[in-house]
Amino acid sequence: MKTLITALFLISSYGSFAQILLKPDRIFDGKKMHENWVVLIEDNKIIQVGELNNIQISLGAKEIDLKGKTLMPGIIEGHSHILLHPYNETNWNDQVLKESPVERSIRAVNHVRSSLLSGVTTMRDLGAEGAGYSDVYIKKSIDNGIIIGPRLIVAGPAIVATGAYGPKGFHDGVKVPLGAEESSGNQVIETVRRQLGNGANFIKIYADYRWAAGEASNPTFSLKEIEDMVSTSESAGRYAVAHASTPEGMRRAVLGGVQTIEHGDGGTIEIFELMKENNVALCPTLAAGDAISRYNGWKGDLENEPVRISNKKVSFKEALQSGVDIVFGGDIGVFSHGENYRELEIMVDYGMSNQKVLESATSVNARVFHLDKLGNIKSNFLADLIAVEGNPLKDIKVFRDVKFVMKDGVIYKNE
Repeated sequence: MKTLITALFLISSYGSFAQILLKPDRIFDGKKMHENWVVLIEDNKIIQVGELNNIQISLGAKEIDLKGKTLMPGIIEGHSHILLHPYNETNWNDQVLKESPVERSIRAVNHVRSSLLSGVTTMRDLGAEGAGYSDVYIKKSIDNGIIIGPRLIVAGPAIVATGAYGPKGFHDGVKVPLGAEESSGNQVIETVRRQLGNGANFIKIYADYRWAAGEASNPTFSLKEIEDMVSTSESAGRYAVAHASTPEGMRRAVLGGVQTIEHGDGGTIEIFELMKENNVALCPTLAAGDAISRYNGWKGDLENEPVRISNKKVSFKEALQSGVDIVFGGDIGVFSHGENYRELEIMVDYGMSNQKVLESATSVNARVFHLDKLGNIKSNFLADLIAVEGNPLKDIKVFRDVKFVMKDGVIYKNE
């Protein structure tokens, strides 16, 4: 509550200034680090960037000293579920079956606030997981200023092949709420159109999944079905992404034209090279697998490392080797909202450089998600900016305590 009151005070205090000058020790602009640069904000846009003696500042501009800090674009979270909360609190089945969409939406208000105040200024939500179009309405509430949160890009219910999703384990006479919308054959075109018409910004396709509880994943949709969903999305000016963890599911999704593969646990060097060839990015969601393994009793030690983690390290290394674009996205919701930094840290632990991780969370995600005025600190870009203590190129853990958050020119946090 104290943080929220502080945020509201800051909004009120700084809202009257036409210009705000931010003076950090250094600036990461989305691609490079610059020492002794400043940023001038006017209304909701960056108007000038560079050394102070080259900046033309209006009389009465508000100066904010960010001494000792690195200023950078707001984090763009690539894979979230604002309608979920950690599985060690309530398992996925019970969230879908026992928590109403109203309760889950109330939780989501807290989730999006936590994400914004932790430095996430844009977030791609990968499905409401049984809560219908609640993510669409949370987005609308943020856009209308009713609640605070990141810019949301939402998938709505997501689409799964008939019979391939959960919750499972009930006899055929029981009507069970599902975590995604079922569709098959020619019906997939109608399903895509309905979801887009109801407010989905993009389409999420489950290209593979477990046909029965406890089984390994297998492909679900045919290549033709995926192609139909992708072409229908693109004809409406949108795009499609795919949950896929098997080589064949990933292959069909890539050839079908999706723009990102989510998870990709079973990816091989050949599949990652195919993705690169077709300009398909990978969102590896490393933190989700790590969190689930810890819920199951793993303490994080190498000696008892689960096979799931060992295999993920190998596939991620091959993805890096292939040169495929890596999208930052931790599957937040599986673990606590506001702890997005966990994915950043694990990306580094698994072999990605700090530089590449920062690019992934800013300029790369902006490019992959078609966010033309975000992810970089440049003149005429939107003023979504955060500041951390110290230098994230030297210590990725600085994101555990983000000190300054600005979204659309409004300051929500300044410690």
